[in-house]
Amino acid sequence: MDLVLVGLPGSGKTSVGRRLAARHGARFIDLDATIEEASGQTISQLFEAEGEAGFRSRERAAVAGLGQADRAPELRRVIATGGGTVVDPANRWALYRGRRAVWLNGPPEVLAQRLRNSPNPRPLLQGRDPVGTIRELAAGRERFYSPALRLNGLSQVGTVLDRLDDFLRSPGPQGSLLLAADTALGRIRIGESFATDALLATLAELGAGRAIFISEPGAWAAAGAALAAAIEAGGVPIERILLPAGEAAKRLAVIETAAGELARLHVERSEPLIAVGGGALGDAAGFLAATWLRGVPLVHVPTTLVAQIDSSIGGKTAVDLAEGKNLVGAFHQPAAVLIDVALVAGLPERQRRSALGEAVKMAALGDEALLALLEHDGPGIVRGDPAVLAHGAVAELVERCVWAKVEVVLADEREAGGRPNAAADPVTAARIEAGRLALNLGHSLGHGFEAAAGYSDALLHGEAVAYGLRAACRIGTAMGVTPADRADRIEQLLTALDLAPAGGLHDLGLDRGAVLRALTSDKKHSAGQLRWVLPTADFVAIHRDVPAALVERVMDELLQSGPRP
Repeated sequence: MDLVLVGLPGSGKTSVGRRLAARHGARFIDLDATIEEASGQTISQLFEAEGEAGFRSRERAAVAGLGQADRAPELRRVIATGGGTVVDPANRWALYRGRRAVWLNGPPEVLAQRLRNSPNPRPLLQGRDPVGTIRELAAGRERFYSPALRLNGLSQVGTVLDRLDDFLRSPGPQGSLLLAADTALGRIRIGESFATDALLATLAELGAGRAIFISEPGAWAAAGAALAAAIEAGGVPIERILLPAGEAAKRLAVIETAAGELARLHVERSEPLIAVGGGALGDAAGFLAATWLRGVPLVHVPTTLVAQIDSSIGGKTAVDLAEGKNLVGAFHQPAAVLIDVALVAGLPERQRRSALGEAVKMAALGDEALLALLEHDGPGIVRGDPAVLAHGAVAELVERCVWAKVEVVLADEREAGGRPNAAADPVTAARIEAGRLALNLGHSLGHGFEAAAGYSDALLHGEAVAYGLRAACRIGTAMGVTPADRADRIEQLLTALDLAPAGGLHDLGLDRGAVLRALTSDKKHSAGQLRWVLPTADFVAIHRDVPAALVERVMDELLQSGPRP
């Protein structure tokens, strides 16, 4: 087997790794040394000559050069990583899958003192306060290190080695955990084939005497039944309530029926609801959890790509009315969101493509790494290209979308926006003022198109958002808010993904009046005016002064652009 050591600079990865490898007759690999040998330069020289981006590119190549994980029962390789190696999602995908991982941890003050005395300078600490920098790195990297077993790397080396031996003799985990974060939005876990173990651990921490599964027939057959059976085999009694599929689950009558089932089962406040399904199911189950007994714990296990990258994060729950989508709801943060990318491996191509409508929206908020990923790998993700899936593109897509949304929601959980202080720079001020409303980019006309389509499978949510994105780009360009090159890049990406194609809405025969009526009930109204979210060069701007004539012109372009060739 392979053992991977991760942790901050100064945590002892190299010294511990060498001694552990010698103890077991295994090969020791120091990734930093590998990079230095291949380049003929020290890490400091590489940082100076190529910058951090250049070094990280070499680091990714070194990780890829490790090849497949060694799955022999005995220890064959010990791999010491650089402190920032596992910040890269692609590196974690390569290092954590099929390998055992250990996080050597220690107090920032002690690590900083070690680094002061080290003959090897650390580029990220040059000219900075070592203790403050280490604290900052520790906070920013904890979610990347946390999937590994946490050990005190500052203990006596013999003690650390003995603990590592115990770990190597213990049974390995099921699946692979790639990111672990405990936030104000709940416990967030991302991994592959790990959902059962993670759910059992979550239920144990909640002290749950029973798990109440809320699902719908398709998701239950595909994932829920097997997950529930494993939980029951793990000693936790389960109950099951099935809701209708899709938006049909988001009706008050459905919630009333489901609440009646909870009453029949005598579900108590300590018994969590486990939502297994897509975005609509998660919305409905979340609303049920928020209102049953005035709030019970909720655990999301999203089974569609759009739910994994978007709707399971943020605590919004809602049901629909005839007058509009998501008009009745509550903010109810889940206890945990367990995102298992293995659950979306068999999704139909159309569902994967639709999900990327939401992903493009997140990228348009200024995430250049996500935008580049979608441009490079998006078409392959849609096709289910084995080569793209093998290098972890889906897991990276999910992680980047999830964490971008986490950061926005943490700053503005209830979509109230904020008032920047006078000293804030323009970019920071724009982000504070927009707050969570920024996540509605593409949603005003997108929801209007969905409403006109009757919230049916004729137009999936992500497909509607993609049309809304095209509209927002065109409105923003006409108003001088969106630079033409930015609008072109977003629209070209949508075209490459075959999202919001010309003539698509025309083919559906959507009623123009129905779209306009939906806009009048849009939740983003404030003081009687609809707040439009429009892309800028690197984020969005909120505008209340968008002329109705411009909106109707752009809407008509999309509705009347002729049938698809």
